[in-house]
Amino acid sequence: MFGFGKPSTLPSADEALPGRDAQPWTLGEHVVLKTPVVSLDVPAGHEVAIFGLGCFWGAEEIFWQVPGVWSTSVGYAGGHTSHPTYDEVCSGRTGHTEAVRIVFDPAVTSFADPVKKFFEIHDPTQGMRQGNDVGTQYRSAIYFTSPEQEQTARDLTKVYGDELARRRLGDITTEIRPASETPYFYAEDAHQQYLAKNPMGYRCHANTGVRFPA
Repeated sequence: MFGFGKPSTLPSADEALPGRDAQPWTLGEHVVLKTPVVSLDVPAGHEVAIFGLGCFWGAEEIFWQVPGVWSTSVGYAGGHTSHPTYDEVCSGRTGHTEAVRIVFDPAVTSFADPVKKFFEIHDPTQGMRQGNDVGTQYRSAIYFTSPEQEQTARDLTKVYGDELARRRLGDITTEIRPASETPYFYAEDAHQQYLAKNPMGYRCHANTGVRFPA
């Protein structure tokens, strides 16, 4: 958390740390939902969504409580370094943002629902920060996994952006990219469901205070 003095611009692929060929840690069961943290085999009919919205500890806690969410994990997305560590990401030299990956049942909750939640629980206008957390790893992002998700993400970003503009609260800086362009790497076990393991732990919920328009 925090990160004063960290780089505020993203490194190029040539400038990024080299990383490693494989994930050097193992991950077990989700301590809250009792489902796999590493869910490569997504249950039939389920979808995957990936969001960056500041410190991933507090963000994951909110998403695992959303009805229809089968599993959540925290990791790193949007960067260049393969299988980075938390310290490497926090250095600003990998290009990643802290991310939450959710696996959900669209028959229970549509992709629009977590997108609306995403906008309400962080401030998408802050660029390379969230509140006192400063650095490229705290930038706002949506990494879509289907054309339908992309359309929904862009439509709802415009709706929320128009509402913020009406209130003169700034422009949305959220990065919207295909998940296929930016591999998601799982974070270390200590960070998975961090606030279930550490109930008094740090939560960053910088936000605009603006509910998503009806």
